Order: sequence, then C-alpha cells, then structure tokens
Amino acid sequence: MMTEAVTVAVTRLPHGHDLDLPAYATVQAAGLDLMAAVSAPVVIPPLGRALVPTGLAISLPVGFEAQVRPRSGLALKNGVTVLNAPGTVDADYRGEVGVILVNLGDQPFTVERGMRIAQMVIARHERAQWKEVDSLDETARGAGGFGSTGVAASKS
Repeated sequence: MMTEAVTVAVTRLPHGHDLDLPAYATVQAAGLDLMAAVSAPVVIPPLGRALVPTGLAISLPVGFEAQVRPRSGLALKNGVTVLNAPGTVDADYRGEVGVILVNLGDQPFTVERGMRIAQMVIARHERAQWKEVDSLDETARGAGGFGSTGVAASKS
C-alpha cells in the first residue's frame, strides 16, 4: 500500500550545489539519505563529535517534522552515529540541516564530501494539550519503570 507523498520544499545552499538531493535507497525505505557537504575531509577522533553540514535547508508543512537518524552501516562498521538521535527539524526552522556525528569507535573516522552520513524520516506529529488532573487512571504496570517488565523473552 503506497501512501500519499508529502511535499517538502528544499533549497540547496551554495556549498551543497553539486550534491544530490536526499533520496530513498529503495522503494519501501522510510529514510532519505543525507550527504555530507564538507569542503574538506573532516576527521572525527574516537569519542569525538562534529557538526556536519548537508548543504540543504527545508520547509516542512505544518504538522510534520524531519527526524535525522543514524545510518546502521556506519554505526555497525565504524561506531559512528547521530549524537542526538533522532534529531528533530521543526516545520518553522529555515536554517541548514546539520548532522551531529559522534565516533564511538576506536579508530578516527573521516567524513568525505558526498558521503551518506545519516538518514532523514519525514513524519507527522500531533500537538499535545495538557490537562492537569489530581490522579491518573490505573494500569497493570502502574509506576513500574526502567527494567520493571524484565528482559527475558515472553512465552506465548
């Protein structure tokens, strides 16, 4: 089942003029690949981080956000991930989309121009309205927090 595409306005900034626009790698992919718009290689040392430009600015429709997420291949092979994953681009933001990469690996990692560094998922979101109450409804879990449901696989 195909869903209706949402239109996102995009501007290539001068330092991203020659890079491809974000694209889906496969027909059913949820994320669009983002590329590094660096003018020179950027070396991220182990446990270091860098803000990597994409050369793009976007305009999302109201009610949508863009989530910047890690690429699984970079994470598995190099220990490189998006530090604030998922990073959120709000509908009213008009600046450059940047990706905060962190190198959790044990070797320096070099970001080259045009390298696919992250993926972007366009998602609908709801706006919450607070309703203050004296007590919350009861559930079987209650206030059980971190680890309260265990780690073993359930037996069905």
